[in-house]
Amino acid sequence: MSNFVVSARKYRPVRFDDVVGQQHVSQTLKNAIQNNHLAQAFLFCGPRGVGKTTCARILAKVLNCHQPTEDFEPCNTCESCDSFNKNASLNISELDAASNNSVDHIRALTEQVRFAPQSGKYKIYIIDEVHMLSTQAFNAFLKTLEEPPSYAIFILATTEKHKIIPTILSRCQIFDFNRIMTDSIVEHLQYICKEEHITAAVEALTIIAQKADGALRDALSIFDRIISFSGKEVSYQNVIDNLNILDYDYYFKITDAILSEDSSTLLILFDKILRQGFEGDIFINGLAEHFRNLLVCKDAATLTLLEVSGNIEAQYKEQSSLVPLKLILSALDIANDCDVQFKLARNTRLHVEMALIKMAYIMRATSVQMAVPQDVEKKTLGTNDTKEDVPKSTDNQSIAVVDASIDASVSTKTEAGKDKPSTQPTTAEHEPDKKQSDNSSFADKLAAKSQKGLLSKVLTSVKEAYDKPEAEALDFTLQNIQQLWDTYWAAIDSQSTQLLFKTAIISIEDAEIGTLKITASGNRAKDAIQRERNLRQLLIDKFQKKGLSYEIVIKPEAIEKPKEKKQLPQSDRDKYVYFLQMNPVLKDFQKQFELLPAKKER
Repeated sequence: MSNFVVSARKYRPVRFDDVVGQQHVSQTLKNAIQNNHLAQAFLFCGPRGVGKTTCARILAKVLNCHQPTEDFEPCNTCESCDSFNKNASLNISELDAASNNSVDHIRALTEQVRFAPQSGKYKIYIIDEVHMLSTQAFNAFLKTLEEPPSYAIFILATTEKHKIIPTILSRCQIFDFNRIMTDSIVEHLQYICKEEHITAAVEALTIIAQKADGALRDALSIFDRIISFSGKEVSYQNVIDNLNILDYDYYFKITDAILSEDSSTLLILFDKILRQGFEGDIFINGLAEHFRNLLVCKDAATLTLLEVSGNIEAQYKEQSSLVPLKLILSALDIANDCDVQFKLARNTRLHVEMALIKMAYIMRATSVQMAVPQDVEKKTLGTNDTKEDVPKSTDNQSIAVVDASIDASVSTKTEAGKDKPSTQPTTAEHEPDKKQSDNSSFADKLAAKSQKGLLSKVLTSVKEAYDKPEAEALDFTLQNIQQLWDTYWAAIDSQSTQLLFKTAIISIEDAEIGTLKITASGNRAKDAIQRERNLRQLLIDKFQKKGLSYEIVIKPEAIEKPKEKKQLPQSDRDKYVYFLQMNPVLKDFQKQFELLPAKKER
């Protein structure tokens, strides 16, 4: 049985042209070798698995190659290249800074730099994970790094550039490595499949490349795992089963159910997904990614951002033409909120189900929001006629209508025609004026746009709010204010709170602006008045003064003055005098029992 070599090592690039996705780095290094503009120190930084150490080894190999090619690649046949391939080169040293990060290790390295190479032109030191060096080790390395011998070259590699001190960065020529694109990883995996005589579907390799998140080494590790699972035939189904990835088909079906407002199908599909072992947060993130792909398909300019295979891309284009843009944007917003609040939810399944149901009725809710004019925002929805003195604030009327429509959609569906908008009877004796006729025509148009059952109650409340005439403003006088104040506290259930309101004194500070001063009987009364948030809105609505405000103060006699602390006696004599003043009978008690008071200490 032969020893197995993982693909990441077996197919590790040995030439600059073989490096995947880092052409800007490899071409710059080749030009530097050609023009003899080599720096004494290089810093390769970037995410994991993108070829930093690989490029460092190729550079070291080329610099000591006896017969480099015309395009400045290693020949792989000379003595230096052969010793490097066998890990026996004396001119190339690799140091792992994660385990050799002390000052002593750096001192040992600087001692080795003194000796010139026995064969070859350069001595090259590759320090991997250089950000793991301690601050003292960095400082010990500064002089050698800035002015090394002519034959010494340092190549530093790191995944965390921000952890390296600025004095080291200023002494190095920095190369930033990029994440490898999905297409480049797929192309490299297809090359390996061809070399290994493996049949693999493009959709399967695309999933592997997406799972690797720009790291080729991770992609090759996943590829080896899939080969161990499926053998020489790599299919799309084998990949998603092994990597525990949800199939694209589920997201397309869920989007179709959202378009048709089929909440039952949504719940059934989500149940199947949970039964397969997927968590709700993974599903909602995948659904958000699906809507993001639909969004980029809306414009030909952003179509290049879609990182899927050809067949899946065609499905995205087809479904994107059917889904309205406002549905996509609203669904993305709902999915994002669901993901943010997922960890805080106690019932995570219900949390995701509610998000799906909201997505299903987005179009119906937004259509109602567009139907409500701006004038309706000034009206009050669902005002109770029996309590006109305490109206509710409706600053964001359109949002309230949308929320009400969504809540109505979540409830059980009623039969068609069961709930119809109520109409107000009119008599022939009284002719409505022009304004009322315009209002009724708008209400009729709004009712015509509605669907029977789910939104009838919402539209009826909109119609009633719009038809209700505006009340005339009251005169801003102390008598009207006091009368409105008495009516307000009389409607409060708590008798103790009523008493606190009743004892308050109201005065007008500025009649034009609408500034009041409320003098409360104490701190408790002040807190009770401040808790009544509807009070200010009531005053604004009745007097129609938007800048109306009031200041709550406390009666001066109700403010408690801090008590002065009395100094207690310390010595026994002082204590005796103190208690004798409180109770003169103590002196008789002393004479009766012939007790002598303690003498005052000198």
